[in-house]
Amino acid sequence: MSANLDLVRSIYADWERGDFRSGEWADPEIEFSVVDGAVGMSGPGETAQFIRDIWSVWDDYRVMADEFRELDDERVLVLVHIAGVGRTSGVDIGRVHKGGANLFHLRNGKVTRFALYWDRDRALADLGLAPEGDAAS
Repeated sequence: MSANLDLVRSIYADWERGDFRSGEWADPEIEFSVVDGAVGMSGPGETAQFIRDIWSVWDDYRVMADEFRELDDERVLVLVHIAGVGRTSGVDIGRVHKGGANLFHLRNGKVTRFALYWDRDRALADLGLAPEGDAAS
């Protein structure tokens, strides 16, 4: 297992418990984007504020890794599912969200780019990877 994969797994160890406080893994100039949501920003301050704003509407919000895929020396793809209950609506996001993906670009032990995909199939297609359930994956 590579150092990059170890780092990404350690991030998910926190996120799966609903702990999003640590940002030690982020490069100071990290680029963050929601690929299928047309949102992008840079730097840990903007990124952290965006994430806090999104997650503030959920109770017990967690991101769980379903699969880790090391794509090359600088990229790790994580297929994920999310859990949480809307604070106002009471909607269980795990019941309405079929699964997403997070793409990490890493260099020198830090995440330099983080791309969030709400739609897992779009992530796989964008990366030229076989969809889930395909024997070629």
